[in-house]
Amino acid sequence: MRKIDISVLKDNVIDLIGKQWMLITAGNIDHYNMMTASWGTIGFLWGKPVACVVIRPQRYTLEFVEEEECFTLSFFNEQYRSALKLCGTKSGKEIDKAKAAGITPFEPSRGCVAFKEARLIFKCRKLYCDQLRENSFIDKSILETWYPSRDLHKIFIGEIEEVWEE
Repeated sequence: MRKIDISVLKDNVIDLIGKQWMLITAGNIDHYNMMTASWGTIGFLWGKPVACVVIRPQRYTLEFVEEEECFTLSFFNEQYRSALKLCGTKSGKEIDKAKAAGITPFEPSRGCVAFKEARLIFKCRKLYCDQLRENSFIDKSILETWYPSRDLHKIFIGEIEEVWEE
């Protein structure tokens, strides 16, 4: 993998997140967890390139993202779709998801964990977090469609500090 400047990124971020999916990972090489996500954004805010991710309260990964200063977003080629499906349906409390998915954790930068098989990795330093609130939804149909159990996501905005690509 080689380090690149985010400004030269060629990927369509809507496709990257919404169709190709990503792993959100936090922790250290000895104790981490990851989850598959297909919701999030990449953009520019507060004079910085940022990534925004959302995590439901029941996800084990939430504990790790809350505790750590950084999280990573790892994007994979299509051949890893089944690994991403596994990481989105199994809990890291119950199994070693990396081993079961056949992916290899490593530290691309001090204080973060990502996966050697990823084709693209973002290291994000947390800048902001908040809990989505029912009364803040203007379009109430979103609540009924996406939150029938009212398990609203926690939102994290992180500065994209480093980017690696294969």
